[in-house]
Order: sequence, then structure tokens, then C-alpha cells
Amino acid sequence: MNDLIRTSEPKTSAYTSARDQLKAPGSLLKQRLIIATVSVVGLIVLIAGIKAITIYRLIQQAKANAAPAQTVTVTTAGYSDWQPEITAVGSVRAVRGVDITTEVTGLVRSVDFRSGDDARRGQVLVHLNADADIATLHSLQAAADLADTVYARDKMQFEAQAISQAQLDADAADLKNRKAQAAAQAALVEKKTLRAPFDGRLGITTVNPGQYLNTGDKVVTLQELDPVYADFRLPQEQLAQVHPGLEVRLSLDAFPGEGFPGKINAVDPLVDSASRNFQAEATVPNTARKLLPGMFVRVTVLTGEKQHYLTLPQTSITFNPYGSTVFLVQKDEKGKRVAQQTFVTTGPARGDQIAVLSGIKEGDEVVTSGQLKLKNGTPIAVSTLAQPADASNPTPQEH
Repeated sequence: MNDLIRTSEPKTSAYTSARDQLKAPGSLLKQRLIIATVSVVGLIVLIAGIKAITIYRLIQQAKANAAPAQTVTVTTAGYSDWQPEITAVGSVRAVRGVDITTEVTGLVRSVDFRSGDDARRGQVLVHLNADADIATLHSLQAAADLADTVYARDKMQFEAQAISQAQLDADAADLKNRKAQAAAQAALVEKKTLRAPFDGRLGITTVNPGQYLNTGDKVVTLQELDPVYADFRLPQEQLAQVHPGLEVRLSLDAFPGEGFPGKINAVDPLVDSASRNFQAEATVPNTARKLLPGMFVRVTVLTGEKQHYLTLPQTSITFNPYGSTVFLVQKDEKGKRVAQQTFVTTGPARGDQIAVLSGIKEGDEVVTSGQLKLKNGTPIAVSTLAQPADASNPTPQEH
């Protein structure tokens, strides 16, 4: 029995050793799995740390290398008196202007004026040869005097009943006929003398003594220059705004920077069916004789009462399908100037200016040029060079 027990003991030890050998590979696998997991987690943490450090450095570098300030021009929004007005183009016309012509034919005997002279009403300008006509006039006047004498004598005889009533009537009719013939001849003689029909300035003439003129030939032009008319046309949509008595202001290229005031005195009741425009006429004083008939002028009609608008240069407005915007100059938390975009409501425009009805207030600094480089928060450097035009009545200059 004891031998059996001893024999079994080695078997049990061998079984335990074999079991331990079978269990060893599983334990090693677990250990390896744990080591691999720890290694992967550590690697991930390492990569995340490196990435975080890299991002942090990039952020710090971005802060150190901030976007450079953009150079723009700015203006301060302010109120100004705004006169509603309508602009048009027109031409100057003399109040009275004619081409002096001859009613009869004749040979020029004398030209009694010089080109460009100022003429007075009734002043003799040209004499035509009227010798033959004057002689005929004298003959007709003599015949009229004789008829008058005959009529006076026959009237006395009729009172003495020496002649009949029929004879007296015939003598009266003959007297009237003779006087009418003399008057007609006197009018013909008068037509041989050309006179100025009104005060004005004479033009340039090419007529010389000895020249033969036919009926209707032009001798010289005569224009009354003070005052003058300004004729201009406007669309029919503006008919309700234009009426006699409104003030107008004329400007022209010949006298840059100078205005010529006047008033509308007439509005044509007929609208052109082709262009749908109507014509207006303004009277403009011209004491300096600077405005000449035929000149091209720009007409500004002052309509309505003056308005008080907040104005900006038109270049400061960015027009978009979704609305009009401007860039305001504001300060960030560090006190630096930055751009801030805002919507505005615009009103009428005048010259280089535009009225702003809402969106900004008086005193705001508004960017007037360089908006394409800006977005919200962009740093700004203000330049005082090359400021955009901001004139209510600009005058184009040719270089």
C-alpha cells in the first residue's frame, strides 16, 4: 500500500507541472496584450501632446504675425443744407434777335456801322441808292399838291354853283389818289434806308458799298443781349416740380466756376410726343454780356425748400443687391482702429455727394476709399492723401 502511495505521488507532481506549462502561454499573452495597449495609449498621448504643442505655437505665431493694417481714406459724417434741384442742358437764346435783310433791291451806297458795334433803336445801318426813287417821289408830291389846289378851287366854285357835285367828287378822289401814290413812293424811299429795329449788338457783316442787294439778302445780325433766354428740356415726370418763378442757375465751360442766376418765366404746355420731354424757358440777366445766343449751358433748377441731410461722398457707399453698406472706423479692445461694416439707407444724390437717411450718425468716421481690402475687424491705417471728391456741384477738369 505504501508502495502504491509512493507510486502515485510522482504522478501528481507531473500533472501539476504539465498543467502549469499549459497555463503559462495564456498568461504571457495577457501580459503582452497589456503591454501593447499601454504602448498604444502612450503613443497616442505623445502624438496628442506634440500636436497640442504645435497648435499652441501656431496660435502664438499667428498672434505675433497679425494681418497688416490696410491703408484707407476716411471722412467724418456731417449734416449739410441740401437744396433739391433738377439738372438739364440747354442753350442760350436772345430775347430779341433778327437777321436784318432788305425789303427791296438796290445798290449799297454806304455802310454806316462796324461789325460788333452796339446799335440803338432807329440807328441807320445801310443806305441804298434811292436817287431815282426820290425824284419820283418829288414828282408825285407835286402832282398831289396840284390836285389839292384844284380841289380847293373847285370847292369854291361849287359853293358858287359854278360846277356840279360830280365834278367836286372827282376832284376829291383824284386828290386822295395823288396823295396815296406819294405816300407809297415815300415808303419805298424809306425802305432804301436800313435801320436797327431795337437796341442790341451787331454781328459781322460782309456787305460793302457798291454791292447790289436783292430782296431778302442778309445784311447783318442784331441780338439783344440783356437779358437772355435759356431754353432747356426736362422729362415729363418732372413737370409737377417745374413752374414759372423757380430760380435757376446756369454754368458753362467758357466761364468755369461762375454761375448765372435766373428765373423760369414760361413752361411750354406741349410735351414732345417723340421724346416725352417738355420745354421750359428761363430769363437770365446778362449785364456783363458774357452769355451769347447759341451757347451750350448746364441748367440747374432749384426746386422745393432746403433739406438738412447727413451726407457722404458717393465713393464711400458699396451698393449690393441685398443692400447698401459702408465701413465705419471703430476701436477694438486694444484701442486699435479696425473696420466694421454696417448697412445704410441712402437718399438723393447731388454731384459727388449722397444723402444717408439711416445707418450712421453724425460724427462717425466712414471709409471713403479702399473698401475692397476690408472685412470686419481688419486693422486700418488712415491716409490723408488722394481724398475722393466731395463736391455738391462738381466741375470736370480736362488735363
